[in-house]
Amino acid sequence: MTNTTNDHGWLFTQLFSNWKKFEIIYVTILLLLQVGVYLIAPDSWIGMLSGVFGTIALVYGMKGRKVTFIFGFIQCVAMTYIAWQSHTWGTFVMDIFYVISQPIGWFMWGHDDATKRFSPQARRWVFAGVVVAYFIGWYVIGLFHGQLPYFDSFNLVVSFIAQLLYILKYQENWSLWIWVNTANIIYWIILAIRFQMGVHIGTFGGDLSQIALQAALLFNSIYATKVWASGEADNEGGTTD
Repeated sequence: MTNTTNDHGWLFTQLFSNWKKFEIIYVTILLLLQVGVYLIAPDSWIGMLSGVFGTIALVYGMKGRKVTFIFGFIQCVAMTYIAWQSHTWGTFVMDIFYVISQPIGWFMWGHDDATKRFSPQARRWVFAGVVVAYFIGWYVIGLFHGQLPYFDSFNLVVSFIAQLLYILKYQENWSLWIWVNTANIIYWIILAIRFQMGVHIGTFGGDLSQIALQAALLFNSIYATKVWASGEADNEGGTTD
């Protein structure tokens, strides 16, 4: 493979090289979805910012490219504010971890270009740890009167493990993200309904932006599972030799 980094520079290569037509179409649709949600409920430009940068970050993550962490940092800061505004404390704590993990991921991906897989036995231990940590998280979040602690704990615990696996480039991270994104769609739909009923703190636009973001991320996680398993995400998505 030709090293186009020497021809165009690292950033240009990371952003624009080796895209499939299908990927360009679906990224465009996902970004338009974020903007469309904002036009429907334009009361949270922070929510739209989180949705747009979150979509971009995870798409570049699907491609295995280090530039994902630049977009991810911006998205995580915006999402942390939304979680604080909504009093979703498990999500708030997780978002702080996301912010911290972005520079760590930048460093890790610069030193390990190949994706990895767990052995079947290791995967079973990971699952067991998730189950135990979930119930502990549910109890702790309930003590702080967070909204929907049974969902918030799932998001906190599984997201934490998935993000660790992501920055370490384990392929199994995407399987966990599929569960997280599915749970988050349900979670934010409930919060949006509760807002309309007057029993939820936050903004309707912020809730809708998170529903759209999680739907986009769910689709991306499913597609990324295939991409990482095929080896296409190795060597920063084919942008390095």
